[in-house]
Amino acid sequence: MKIILLEDVKTLGKKGEIVNVNDGYARNFIFPKKLGIEANAKNLNDLKLQNANKEKLAKEALEAAKEFAAKLEAGKVELKIKTGEGGRAFGSVSTKEIAAEVKNQMGYDIDKKKIQLKDGIKSLGTFTVPVKLHPKVTAELKVIVTES
Repeated sequence: MKIILLEDVKTLGKKGEIVNVNDGYARNFIFPKKLGIEANAKNLNDLKLQNANKEKLAKEALEAAKEFAAKLEAGKVELKIKTGEGGRAFGSVSTKEIAAEVKNQMGYDIDKKKIQLKDGIKSLGTFTVPVKLHPKVTAELKVIVTES
């Protein structure tokens, strides 16, 4: 019997896949636990429509991420840190501070986890910081660190 999986089943496959199983397994395990439905014409058509909708939403999300990346790359963020003798910085600039300044200066809400800064910025100057907005889109944010 062919069924469409509604949930991920460890031994069978992922959600949305069409798999072949024994009739008893389907009737006694898959259907009662609502892990899948029978793959008839109506259900296959519904699956096709759901997949088309998911593709459309994914494409829209990608386009929105590209637009937002262009806006981020066009702007810049200025941060001031305390420095000691010889221009040495006290502490460093973290992703949390960068995200807060992006919100203050540019008005965009960015999650600090999306800012891919390996180590904190510990010196004065201009830095390009990658911001991962989408699995396929990474923007380069310009961060200017000056002395306060």
